[in-house]
Amino acid sequence: MICEVKPEDIIKYYPHLYHMAESGSWPRIQRHGLLSTSALLDLFEINQEKRHAIESEWRPQSVEIHHPTYGSAVIRDQKPLHEGTLRKLLDGMSAAEYYAMLNKRTFFWVRRERLEGLLNARAYRGRAHCVLTVETRALLAKHRDDVWLSHINSGATFGSGRRGIDTFKRISQYPFEEMRKKRGENAVVELAVDYAVKDIGEFTIRVEDWIGQNPVRTIWQKQENQGLSKLVR
Repeated sequence: MICEVKPEDIIKYYPHLYHMAESGSWPRIQRHGLLSTSALLDLFEINQEKRHAIESEWRPQSVEIHHPTYGSAVIRDQKPLHEGTLRKLLDGMSAAEYYAMLNKRTFFWVRRERLEGLLNARAYRGRAHCVLTVETRALLAKHRDDVWLSHINSGATFGSGRRGIDTFKRISQYPFEEMRKKRGENAVVELAVDYAVKDIGEFTIRVEDWIGQNPVRTIWQKQENQGLSKLVR
């Protein structure tokens, strides 16, 4: 029997969330919110043929898209999600369905150490990345019904194990205590939100450029007197 998990359980162990975006993307995020790949494709009115290649196939390289009103945006690569390995690890869905599922969500690391590990990976450590630090309590106060939790890095195949239809669970259905006893701080690896977090600016504490494991420049910071915290009921 799974004991129902409450938002306070997640907040207690993971008070901050971390999102890695393309360097230079903060002004667009401020205007339009933190968009999933699918939400960004909707905004940029990408046609179906090009959309399928971005949304339902593996992206070994980043893809730049353009719009006459919104300018340019970069959809990040999926280098760690090697398709040949992915197909061997999937349960209950095809690779195309798995890509589509990921592309419909925005993702956050729940631990800074996971963020640092990704930024220090060979494919990413040599260039700048935009990192958002977000207050978990404030985000859950507005979006808890749209949140999913995962016990693996869903965007990588190396060392992450099997995945598929049961990879993501709503907070109330997540076996948090069981996972915490088995895996300690790694009871949750990712927090995902359906489609978009259009009001992400309300919950963001700090935005920085990072190179490798180190923040090198603060781009934006929430003023203390703006008061982020809200009670999750």
